[in-house]
Amino acid sequence: MDLYAGLDVGLNETSICLVDREGKTIREWKIATDPAGAAEALAPYAAELRRVGVEASSLGLWLYRGLHAEGLPMVMAEARHMSVSLSTMRNKTDRNDARGIAQMMRLGWFRAVHVKNVETQKLATLLTQRKFLKRKLIDLENHIRGALRAYGMLVGPVGRKDYDRRVRELIAHTDYVFIRLIEAMLDVRAGVLEGYDRLHKILLLVVQHDTVCRRLMTVPGVGPVTALAFKVGVDDPHRFRRSRTVAAHFGLTPRRIQSGTIDIEGRISKRGDRMVREALCEAAASLLNRVRRYSALRAWGQRIAKRKGAMCAIVAMARKLAGILHRMWIAEADFEPLRGAKITQKLKLKPA
Repeated sequence: MDLYAGLDVGLNETSICLVDREGKTIREWKIATDPAGAAEALAPYAAELRRVGVEASSLGLWLYRGLHAEGLPMVMAEARHMSVSLSTMRNKTDRNDARGIAQMMRLGWFRAVHVKNVETQKLATLLTQRKFLKRKLIDLENHIRGALRAYGMLVGPVGRKDYDRRVRELIAHTDYVFIRLIEAMLDVRAGVLEGYDRLHKILLLVVQHDTVCRRLMTVPGVGPVTALAFKVGVDDPHRFRRSRTVAAHFGLTPRRIQSGTIDIEGRISKRGDRMVREALCEAAASLLNRVRRYSALRAWGQRIAKRKGAMCAIVAMARKLAGILHRMWIAEADFEPLRGAKITQKLKLKPA
């Protein structure tokens, strides 16, 4: 008898529902959220299980890896797609969610998510933590600027290394309490800056010893952060059959709304990994505005900027870069700057 299981993962408990091929509920129960406990609970049915579904989440990923190592037929389902299907239920409970996931495993109404290996996941954590500290560093600096501006003290344009010195010069002749207030914020900023610099050095070290990242950096405008973000976001380049679909995976293609006589092509979908999408757009902007070396790709982007504007050109370049970087990875080839714009369509690149 074919069986299908659905797991609704909670912080402390996980609900499990087991159904047969006809949709009849065989068993429903709860266990502690732990891969070993889940494997033990499903062990009596392992021979008959065809799919075991879990919704994409941090704890779901932990359970997925543990149960997959036990040989169970695990499926990581996309959270957005799963949420729409589960929202049709009248009452939202953990039991009903597990039942809905099990039924979707039986019917095939799910979209499987690619699960990255542990090493790639660690690199993704490095990128997210670095970005988090960078954001907090900017927030702290802007907060201090705003606090000083209320008293007529303007920090002005100053580099990150000279920021602390400039602020201390401005508050040097104010009262004791105000000095201590601003110094407390500067001390916090110094700690955040130290952590950010430490993570950035680790990132540079990883990229330096990674062959794929060094090859991707042969494209003008693509730096260490963009190269590593793209490598982590794709993980396995062979899971994309065509290079042009990579841009759609990261939300860089326009959305389309068509119904009857209505046919609207809107803005980009912004689906997928936001960090990769932002890194590709930053690389495209750098290629258009900062890189001075000629390349056919840059000339193509400049022509679009003249016709459509800078923002449209940046998005178009980011979309093109996604396909080029993927094909370079697959073909193990370096970027050739003197090829015509059509080659970015066919993605014929000079072998390394």
